[in-house]
Amino acid sequence: QVQVVESGGGLVQAGGSLRLSCAAAGRTLSSAIVGWFRQAPGKEREFVARIRWSSGTKYYADFVKGRFTISKDNAKNTVYLQMNSLKPEDTAVYYCNADIKIVDGGPVASGSWGQGTQVTVSS
Repeated sequence: QVQVVESGGGLVQAGGSLRLSCAAAGRTLSSAIVGWFRQAPGKEREFVARIRWSSGTKYYADFVKGRFTISKDNAKNTVYLQMNSLKPEDTAVYYCNADIKIVDGGPVASGSWGQGTQVTVSS
């Protein structure tokens, strides 16, 4: 149903910043939990951050707390991920999902995936 398009990735030096965007279409997000996942080479996809659209409540993986900030634009149906103090271990393809469900306390992506956006952090 929903379509997502990720953008904003690129190459950055360690300590630098990037701002990712996820534009969603096909449905409203008023009752959704939207967030970001990432997948590094040879690794499984992992949760990064999420936001509850209605309340703005945010939740982060421990490894990005204090460095990344998730936000949203209601009018544009867009979620952002501001990434500061980037580290080489942040290198991954970052994916957005617009229909996250909480199952046994953990985020489960239930929406469709876009192609992702590559983030590469050099040392």
